[in-house]
Amino acid sequence: MHNRNDPPEQGGPRRTEPVLGNLDQIDAGGDRRDFSRAAAPARRPPFTAAQHSEPARHHRVPWWAIVIAVVLVGGGGWAMTHQAALSALLPQTQLNSLLTRADAAYSAGQLAGGANSARDLYEAARALDPDNERALTGLQNVGNAELQRAQAALKQRDYPSAREALEEARSLLGGGTAVAAVDQALARAVLHSANVDVLVNQARAALANGHIDGADGAAALFRKVLAGDPHNAVARHGMDGVGNLLAARIQTALGNHDRAGAQQALTRLSGLLPGYSQLPSLRASVAAADRAADAQRDQYLEQGEAYLRAGKVTGAGSGNAEAQFKAALAADPGNAKAQAGLGRVAEALIVQANAALDAGHAQAAGQLLDQAAALAPKSADLAAARSRLRAGTVAHAVASTPATATPVLTPADSAKLSRLVAQAKVAARKGDIMLPPGNSAYDLYRAALGIDGNNSAAQAGLRALPAMTQQGFRRDLRRDNLDGAHDMLATLQQLDPGAAAIAPMQHALGVAWLDRAEHYIGLGEAAAARAALQQAQRLVPSDPRISEVDAKLHRNG
Repeated sequence: MHNRNDPPEQGGPRRTEPVLGNLDQIDAGGDRRDFSRAAAPARRPPFTAAQHSEPARHHRVPWWAIVIAVVLVGGGGWAMTHQAALSALLPQTQLNSLLTRADAAYSAGQLAGGANSARDLYEAARALDPDNERALTGLQNVGNAELQRAQAALKQRDYPSAREALEEARSLLGGGTAVAAVDQALARAVLHSANVDVLVNQARAALANGHIDGADGAAALFRKVLAGDPHNAVARHGMDGVGNLLAARIQTALGNHDRAGAQQALTRLSGLLPGYSQLPSLRASVAAADRAADAQRDQYLEQGEAYLRAGKVTGAGSGNAEAQFKAALAADPGNAKAQAGLGRVAEALIVQANAALDAGHAQAAGQLLDQAAALAPKSADLAAARSRLRAGTVAHAVASTPATATPVLTPADSAKLSRLVAQAKVAARKGDIMLPPGNSAYDLYRAALGIDGNNSAAQAGLRALPAMTQQGFRRDLRRDNLDGAHDMLATLQQLDPGAAAIAPMQHALGVAWLDRAEHYIGLGEAAAARAALQQAQRLVPSDPRISEVDAKLHRNG
């Protein structure tokens, strides 16, 4: 038996002995049961089955909460490592917002003048991105819209609003031709508005004095007022007064058989007031007068041709070609056929003079040439015939002098004659037919004939000048040198007033002047257009384009 205090044996199974506690304390006071409960350890005896206890309850976390947590943790980590990228996204978002608001303001017509206007918003966007294409285009669109607003305000005569919008457009578009054009129009309108009363008073005074035409005439002044204020009652009434005055002038001209004056006043009236109430009846009156005068003129022309064919060239009374052609010219001043008829009368007289010279009747020849000179003083045939007459007179005087031989040209005279003929040919080729005086082909040939009136080269050269003049006319017309063509036509009318080519040349030149007038109207050069139209009126007064071009000139002038 082992002592209870002996250590356990090594190697064998351990056996736990019952323990009674410290027997020395048995006699101590107190409840034994309490002592034993206090002293005994609260443990189960070995090899005693454990009591079965209820298992602990575990709560499972939902899967989606785990996913959210992972995303939040990952996003937070990414944000911590990409702070610079996130900072860059903030201005881009602000830029897009500004551009969207700017586009909306532009569409709503809120162009400028406030923090929420299209201009201010686009400029704020440019402050974030100076090269942003959308902002630049938007500002350009705002500038164009402001320019259109200025034009609309100008039409409504709201000049302060027009100026405000124009300055906005100028600052956005940086100027340009469109801005400059509106600026000039606005300046003119403002000046016109300030001077309307002055213009009206000047126009009324001019009308009272019967002064219609010209820049300071009633028509121009009233039209200037109406250009800025189409509904100005005083100016409209004033234009009616201009129409009444022109109508009275037409009637007066018709009563005086001044068809040209009546036609000119009618053309002016139709250009100024195409809707004038009396215009149709006035046109009918002028047309009737034209028909009557044309019939009378044609009768004179036909009778003149008949007398010319019958050899009744000149004479007393009206029974000759000269009298009939002059009557036709009086009925229709400047009529090409009448002028050509008188030219043929002069040619017939020159032919008769040459025949008289051939017959030795120098005095009769001289009288005939004097008559021809009254009709065609610059005729080449006349100059040649006069030279022949002078040469024959000198020869007759020499022949009648006793012991005197027929005059022979000295070597110096012959050399001078040859030199003059050569110079005349050069001048003719250059187109110097009648000008300059003294050095023209006409004068040089006459100088040569002054030395020898029968010189064949000088005679032939002088007679060839009309044909060379026609060539020069066609050349100048092709080159659009209308002044040169005009000089050539005038030269031919002097050299050969009866030439059949004069009438078609005159018509061609008149049409060319009409074309030039329309060209100048298109360029806005009113003064040059008016001068060209006047040239055409002189050459082709009956051309229907005259009134058309005149009306166009007044509309654009």
